[in-house]
Amino acid sequence: MRTAFAVLVVLAIVVVYITNQFLTQRFTANTRNRAEVRSTLYVGNLMSELQRASIVPQLLARDPALIGALNSSDYTQSTQRLMSFLEEIDAASLLLLDRMGRVVAASDRNRLGEGHRHSPYFVDALRASGTVFTVSEQTTGGYQFAYARKIEDGGSAIGVIVVTVDLSRLERSWAGIADAVFVADSEGEIILSTEPRWRGLQESEALELQSAPSAIERAIRVTQDWTSLPIDAYLRGEAVMRVETRVPFRGWKMVTFTTYASVRERVNGVLALEIMAFAILLAGIFWLLSRKAASRIVFFQRESAELRQLNQRLQRAIAEREKMEKSLEVAEQTLAQSSKLAALGEMSAAVSHELNQPLAAMRTYLAGARLLLNRRRTEEALASFQRIDDLIERMGAITKQLKSYARKGAEQFEPVDARAAVLSALSMMEPQLKQRTVDITRTLPSDPVLILGDRLRLEQVIINLLRNALDATKSAEDPQIDILLAAGETVRLTVRDNGPGIEDLDALFEPFYTTKQPGDGVGLGLAISSGIVTDFGGRLTARNAVDGGAVFEVRLPIYKDQEELDAAE
Repeated sequence: MRTAFAVLVVLAIVVVYITNQFLTQRFTANTRNRAEVRSTLYVGNLMSELQRASIVPQLLARDPALIGALNSSDYTQSTQRLMSFLEEIDAASLLLLDRMGRVVAASDRNRLGEGHRHSPYFVDALRASGTVFTVSEQTTGGYQFAYARKIEDGGSAIGVIVVTVDLSRLERSWAGIADAVFVADSEGEIILSTEPRWRGLQESEALELQSAPSAIERAIRVTQDWTSLPIDAYLRGEAVMRVETRVPFRGWKMVTFTTYASVRERVNGVLALEIMAFAILLAGIFWLLSRKAASRIVFFQRESAELRQLNQRLQRAIAEREKMEKSLEVAEQTLAQSSKLAALGEMSAAVSHELNQPLAAMRTYLAGARLLLNRRRTEEALASFQRIDDLIERMGAITKQLKSYARKGAEQFEPVDARAAVLSALSMMEPQLKQRTVDITRTLPSDPVLILGDRLRLEQVIINLLRNALDATKSAEDPQIDILLAAGETVRLTVRDNGPGIEDLDALFEPFYTTKQPGDGVGLGLAISSGIVTDFGGRLTARNAVDGGAVFEVRLPIYKDQEELDAAE
């Protein structure tokens, strides 16, 4: 009987463990799916509200009564007409502005006479040929969303009609649920949110606010560096999920935070039923045993004592489990610290990798300058020293770029001639090219090829590709490197070598992946290059050529002015 009892306890533990794992995954997936569906519905409601109001300015701009009022300056019936339209389209407000930006008719009579000559929607509407959408921050807090269109008569603008969209009611409807929701524009600035203090902030700034009003917002508030965490993280005993959905309008996005509390409750409920079932089974076994030993009270007392011992063991097991959970928390903190040290090591390796090329060039120029000075050719030596000075400035710029590597953004991008960047990179590689006999074929356009980016970082990419091509052709009998720069719908830069090719294309762009011998490289060149090209809005790919060798291709968006210049030609 003791053996049967032990087998039953082991079976109960195994069943409870498997059930816990299975149901946790299943209920978690269900919660995530519901959060995604809910987020999709929110986006649909938002788009419906925006699209419904977008057609109104086009219709009102053709209204004969409003055109006649603007021409005659008789607005006695215009306000009443706008109020009648307001009830039909369910917008926040309607404004009719004359050519000077003065409100001559409005669904809210208190706004008559206001001046909007410098308002974004008035200025943009006069400049545009169609309906324009503007988002402007209000002094009272929040944002105003408006569609505006100029009213024309005889080919000249005589006024502007403005339709304000009421999106605050969407915020109120979101606030009535368990999710924390916000909508951010293309710059990442929060423009709609269930938490009013989040508006106007970036996501990282919003999550640092103190004293959130609800439990889920408190969980968000204590999160540090939320975007670097997994999509779900346990905070104060409560799990929180972050779901991001793209809004198909002007690059907006919607982010929802959903609690996982119901998952644990449902799993615990099922586990409680299983434990109860096993407890009932155990009780039934004990009852059968007690029936057989009804005449032996001492034996029954012994069985009761064993049951109490079992309860004590269960309590000790629970205490051990709690102790193990605390140890796991300490291990997680240790792992987080190790991750920070690993990131620091990766940055140090990146600095070393990016400075190797300028240092090699400086050593070559120093040797040449020493030789020139010995031959009393001071002017040529001074030219070498000037190149060394340029390389020092370049090294400083590289370290500055690497220090700000995590702060990605296009605020400092400018038009860059890709052709000039290729020539500059070849000039940087001149010391290494002179050390070996390599046939380099350059195919460059005769006209400038402009992209929007940073010239120094683009040159880093080209130098890394050329350096890899040089290393790949060390074993080739007739080393050859082809460089092709072409401009069409996109700018395409191709670097091809006749080396042995690429063995593992999947891991090629992973940090610290390299096929070179120890000391020849750390495996960061392609990883950094891929990140730079991605920042520019492009893509870096690699493949093996049919007749041997590796082919690296950089595709970048062509600069808008470049497209207009090509169209004019």
